[in-house]
Amino acid sequence: MSSPASIKGHPLHPVLVAFPIGLWIFSIISDLIFKLGYGGPIWNDVAFYTLAGGIVGALVAALPGLIDLVSIENSKSKSIGIWHMVINLLAVGLYCVNFWLRMHRTPGDNLSITLSVIGVVFILISGWLGGELVYVRGVAVKQPPDQSV
Repeated sequence: MSSPASIKGHPLHPVLVAFPIGLWIFSIISDLIFKLGYGGPIWNDVAFYTLAGGIVGALVAALPGLIDLVSIENSKSKSIGIWHMVINLLAVGLYCVNFWLRMHRTPGDNLSITLSVIGVVFILISGWLGGELVYVRGVAVKQPPDQSV
């Protein structure tokens, strides 16, 4: 079954999730560059804005993900999909708290960096579940035409 949220057979959710994942990981890298004293205060700003961009990107990616989730018919796959969604929403909520804290705490605060690390752990777990859905269970994968002819 191919993804109902796709363009010309290409599912949108896996395309869109690359942006928040990349932005959140770069946010941690920017935090560490700032915390270790390399490059100056601009890296704190980079961490802040990449974290914010990751939140926006995750919310955009969630819509086609939800469309894919509601189209899953197999109960085991749907259960995995629900866990995938819940963990992603926890990560987004954590990053929203992190964003708010960064507006009210000193730059390079250890709590913000810790929350970012926890958020990445959440998206790693969720990514594993997403991989289970696609690569093991074949969810949202369009079967190729018969190649034997």
